[in-house]
Amino acid sequence: MLIQTFHTSECVPEAGSAEGGRPDAAVVIDVLRATTTMAWALQNGAEAIQAFADLEALKASAAAWPPERRLTAGERGGARVEGFDLGNSPLGVTPELVAGKRIFMSTTNGTRSLDRVRDLPLLLTACLPNRTAVAIRLIEREVENVWIVGSGWEGAYSLEDSLAAGAVGAALLELAPAAGINVVAGNDEMVAALALWQQWRHDPEGCLRTASHGQRLERLGNHDADFQCCAALDTLTIVPMQAEPGVLKAS
Repeated sequence: MLIQTFHTSECVPEAGSAEGGRPDAAVVIDVLRATTTMAWALQNGAEAIQAFADLEALKASAAAWPPERRLTAGERGGARVEGFDLGNSPLGVTPELVAGKRIFMSTTNGTRSLDRVRDLPLLLTACLPNRTAVAIRLIEREVENVWIVGSGWEGAYSLEDSLAAGAVGAALLELAPAAGINVVAGNDEMVAALALWQQWRHDPEGCLRTASHGQRLERLGNHDADFQCCAALDTLTIVPMQAEPGVLKAS
């Protein structure tokens, strides 16, 4: 299994132009906080997450869905978009609120990365809480070529997404040999992500707080509980998987 990571959606090459050719699967990561929130929403009973890069497209699609079965989640600059039901906190997607509902979601960075790779055969989202579950899904599917795509911040590198890419890669390296699969880091970014994970694996929350986006969240207010949730390792077995373009469901 060849695994490569790309720091942002802007870094993702055209399928077939990267080393190893067209991938079988993509894993999108936005640790702070979109993919963590998505995983917890589905864990807590949401029917699906429908992701949008554009807020106006989100509003139009949500308007066509029965009001009692929908929620809107919007974040720009780390804050909730005015008029939306939810922001981008995993703590906000409680079972009482989200069970049975479709969440129409747009965030500053994560939903752009999802949009960039939505045409690939298999699309998953990962966070630190489900990183081992994601590795298991990739092994079960016998995927040969994986792109792990970070979300960054407005096109720039983010430390926390690289950490999670390394965490997923490390889980693959640990688990795949038992299935007879050899895992190879396919680009320098993946090698660096694995090294970053080795450095911070005993203190992932410290890494999230050190990251520039972590510091940005701290300036917006008290997000201690969000940091703890986003940094918790292997607390989820659910993996968001694209069921149709732009629509993620639990797997």
